[in-house]
Amino acid sequence: MNSIGGTIAAISTPPGKGGVAIIRVSGEGAFEIAKKVFRPADNKDFSDIKPRYAKYGYIVRDGETLDDVLLTKFPSPNSFTGEDTVEIACHGGILLTKTVLELLFTEGARAAEAGEFTRRAFINGKLSLTDAEAIGALLEAKSEAQIKLSSETSRTRLGQRLSAIRESLVKVLGSVFARIDYPDEDLGDFSDGELLGLLYNIKEDILSLKATYKTGKAVSEGIKTAVVGKPNVGKSTIYNLLLGEDAAIVTDIPGTTRDLLKASVSLGSVMLNLADTAGLRGEVLDAVEEIGIKKTEKILSECELLFAVFDISRPFDKEDEELIRLLEQAGGAKIAILNKSDSTAKFGKEKLPNIFNDIITASAKNKDDELIVALSTSVEHLFIDGEIKLGEDAVISTARQSAALLRGGEMLNQAISSLEAGFAQDAASGDLERALGAISELDGRAVNEEVVNDIFSRFCVGK
Repeated sequence: MNSIGGTIAAISTPPGKGGVAIIRVSGEGAFEIAKKVFRPADNKDFSDIKPRYAKYGYIVRDGETLDDVLLTKFPSPNSFTGEDTVEIACHGGILLTKTVLELLFTEGARAAEAGEFTRRAFINGKLSLTDAEAIGALLEAKSEAQIKLSSETSRTRLGQRLSAIRESLVKVLGSVFARIDYPDEDLGDFSDGELLGLLYNIKEDILSLKATYKTGKAVSEGIKTAVVGKPNVGKSTIYNLLLGEDAAIVTDIPGTTRDLLKASVSLGSVMLNLADTAGLRGEVLDAVEEIGIKKTEKILSECELLFAVFDISRPFDKEDEELIRLLEQAGGAKIAILNKSDSTAKFGKEKLPNIFNDIITASAKNKDDELIVALSTSVEHLFIDGEIKLGEDAVISTARQSAALLRGGEMLNQAISSLEAGFAQDAASGDLERALGAISELDGRAVNEEVVNDIFSRFCVGK
């Protein structure tokens, strides 16, 4: 494979002091550049180094030994990028690794851009675009579920599902075009009825794969979630409990939380993009608190999940009623938390209307693990498909993938409608081509450069 944009180099391990740092070099000139800076300890020629075997030696600058290292060669096309690649394992000091990297630049390499190694793997056919997205997600993983979703097995399953859908569309289009090109020869593999049956099957495959996005999004991108309630009901205590740290100030003074506090936290398999909000109440004490409350009311309309906290140690009052009124207007799933169960209850579930997906009674201040378990079970039931085995089944996890499947399904619907209306197969050919184009966008066979740039810009340098 031809190299793209010269030979690149970057430190592939996190910056800082450590036992070992890895410097990666990739491109047509990778071996020649490495040869100029590396001297094998046994003084054998660089060309004698066996591929994929670590070779002990020294990094040398102007005849001076800088460090003793291990060097590994990966000849094209049998490397991650599909190009000649060298990996140098040197001692992990900030200045030392920087010095070795700069030496490689001096000999002809250039600094790799964010995600450029993985991008080259994609361009050279070593990875699909969905593979690259999964690798990027794996690097950013914050939960076991995210690791499973981005695993090699999961990526393989998704690739197989997409390839099967694409191959079915190619087969259908081949038959349709044969009829168009040779109308008098009765060519084409499928009658109108058979073609409709195939299209229904393909549509079902697309719809079933697209349905996995709810689970994939909940695990990878996260669910926009807010903890809401009137002042001093325990919102910040629950927020801190979910985070596992004291991120929000907790006092007995109503109105302590005046602005939105935000964090991402895993709850079971689901990632919550969590906000702790200012307390909602009828009497606003100052302008700062009023701004916080307005932000809370705005977020109520935007969230996919709301944890509504009620203090059952106090009588149900007008502020609770106002919260319920706002919740009734809000979209998304809602879970009521009846907090302070360690005190004498002044009201119970009967006071709450039938707008909640679940109602949980707990005492947050006791750092009750049972509350976390109950919330985790409830949230997973709402956002995770129990039939899906994370790490084993094909799951789409990005808005880009979901949108491409949606377009493919819409084009198939139009093709099906044309055939059901009695039109000839050639009337459906344009929609079928567009459906194939949408599916081909998923693995990068047909995707514009702007989308590719956006995906790889999120990667770290060195990957």
